Amino acid sequence: MPAAANPAADPLLDLPFDAVPDPDEYLRAAMRWHFSPETGSPFWLARAAGLGFDPLTEVRTHADLAKFPNLAGELRTARVEDLIPRGYGDRPEVVGVYESGGTTGAPKRIVLLRDWLDRLLGWSSAQLDGHGVPQGVNWLVVAPTGPHMVGDVIKAQTAYRGGLSFTVDLDPRWVKRLISDGKGAEAGAYAEHIVDQVAYLLETQDIGVLMCTPPVLERIARRDGLAKLVGEKIRAINWVGTQMDPDTRHLYRTEVFPNAVLYSGYGSTMILGNASERHGLTDDDPCVYDPYSPYMSFGVIDPETGRTVEYGERGQVVMHHVSKSLLMPNNLERDHGTRIAALPGHLGDAVADIAPVQEFDNETVIEGVY
Repeated sequence: MPAAANPAADPLLDLPFDAVPDPDEYLRAAMRWHFSPETGSPFWLARAAGLGFDPLTEVRTHADLAKFPNLAGELRTARVEDLIPRGYGDRPEVVGVYESGGTTGAPKRIVLLRDWLDRLLGWSSAQLDGHGVPQGVNWLVVAPTGPHMVGDVIKAQTAYRGGLSFTVDLDPRWVKRLISDGKGAEAGAYAEHIVDQVAYLLETQDIGVLMCTPPVLERIARRDGLAKLVGEKIRAINWVGTQMDPDTRHLYRTEVFPNAVLYSGYGSTMILGNASERHGLTDDDPCVYDPYSPYMSFGVIDPETGRTVEYGERGQVVMHHVSKSLLMPNNLERDHGTRIAALPGHLGDAVADIAPVQEFDNETVIEGVY
């Protein structure tokens, strides 16, 4: 017998990446998709009865996402097949299974589907254009690869923008282990090994964009010859990680790498992507991040009370992801940030001055190469 036709998704869930749906209509369409037996994932359908509310009738606006419990911790042991909505049919186009950093306990796992990656690449590329990052150039990507998501996504982003990717793999879990075992010198030697590979690639290849973390960029800046080479070749530096203080940012932009666009992203595996540094910031502004609304949204709360802090105050970052491929609302991240007003038309908050909490899930947070 032929396979039954897959239920059609609401057109609101399949809009072009740069179309902006009505946020409440979009959210209700997503709830119908994720909590209908024909289209929802086994993960959410199995948990629906225990939520204490009906997502189909009681989740009407963005504020209602706060009704959901934070179930991200269950992704440490959940069967990854159960995360895929049934509406994708028997052979969904899975790009990969990826894990959280694993630097605060056992990693969580998530599934990246092709339709979400394509949407994310379109949005991210438009953000890069807005910052003046050139197209048609090769990237040197100094980032974790499998089981982490960032390396594969940036390689896809480079291809989307017409370039080739050169990669240097980072292993943040190994660095965390070295530091937690009191082997700081070995961790430093590992970081220098990373920078040695960066130097060789820059000496031998045509590369226009460098992507790396702040600790790696700091080690590059310490080597005069390598910093000069970056200045001669690199037209944009995309730094990723949790923090770079304003003074360092200003120094890189004005003295160390004055010929390169310095641009940042704040990402999380649990929202399947990253927020973009706001366009037009000056050196006097904090580094503000805006997520891809309405698919990703942020909040900033007092972790003791769960209440939203005032604008300009610091708290712990809460992230929501609501797309056709994934529902992961109300996830308390391991980072602190300052609450900033969102851009007009965007849901939730923007965040600035990101820094890791000292402990998360009863584990000491060790940044290492981040």
